[in-house]
Amino acid sequence: MHKVKLSSDLQLSPIIHGHWRLREWNMNAQEILAFTEKSVELGVTSIDHADIYGDYRCEKLFGQALGLKPSLRKEIQIVTKCGIKLVSEKYPERKLKTYDYSFRHIISSVDNSLQNFGTDYLDLLLLHRPSPFFDPQEVARAFAHLRESGKVINFGVSNFNPLQFEMLNEHLEEKLVTNQVEISPLCLEHFKNGNIDYFMKNKIRPMAWSPLAGGEIMNKVGDKGARLGKALNKVAHEIGIESIDKVIYAWLFKHPSGIMPIVGSGKFERLQHAVDALNINMSLEQWFEIYNASEGHELP
Repeated sequence: MHKVKLSSDLQLSPIIHGHWRLREWNMNAQEILAFTEKSVELGVTSIDHADIYGDYRCEKLFGQALGLKPSLRKEIQIVTKCGIKLVSEKYPERKLKTYDYSFRHIISSVDNSLQNFGTDYLDLLLLHRPSPFFDPQEVARAFAHLRESGKVINFGVSNFNPLQFEMLNEHLEEKLVTNQVEISPLCLEHFKNGNIDYFMKNKIRPMAWSPLAGGEIMNKVGDKGARLGKALNKVAHEIGIESIDKVIYAWLFKHPSGIMPIVGSGKFERLQHAVDALNINMSLEQWFEIYNASEGHELP
């Protein structure tokens, strides 16, 4: 499987394995390691995390698995996020959920993540969500410190709009390499708010979280879900494949912005379906049939 070059020192697999629900998979360290090794053999070498996933426990779970085979670290790319501060048993002093992009919190979050993973560097750090209280100079100072110390190699954001992305980028020496946003046939937001156009204008490869819309498309939730289910089944029949999720991944891969979907499943067959979709040839008409089904009407 070809790698996606995001910077001079970062290449990710075109499909990323998401560990948001790692705790829910009920795997022990050995089982997580075996799953990761199998994924790497498949060509899926990039792992997506966040400090808050699993109530601050998913990073450590993965780190325990990685500790069983430290040599695997050289074969994978670890992506994680920081910035959201949850009310949690781990932090009893917090009274409400906030966002914190101070120098001190970013540095502390990275140090905690490195300890959790049992590694001395992160391939990619993302700011988890834009904040109404945000000092780009403070963030730039933290990024520069982390880069110089070798703790973080590359930086990006998640859920930022084009103006927010550009605002931060203007203050950075090492430019942002990606933006992780929600993209699926059910969620067309970033086709409409200028983000997809911005990605292509600036040659930024976006990551797509929740590419299956959390199962809503598969389960045909609501009128929109029912329309999409009908269109996806029709396209699947035309292409000659049996699985709707393959059609969804093929729909994402078809787009020229180079979308990298995050597959957040503990079932290996789901990861295999995403890889299979890399070789599915979808026509432009089929792509628009799915888009129109989401919109509920034809293009103007």
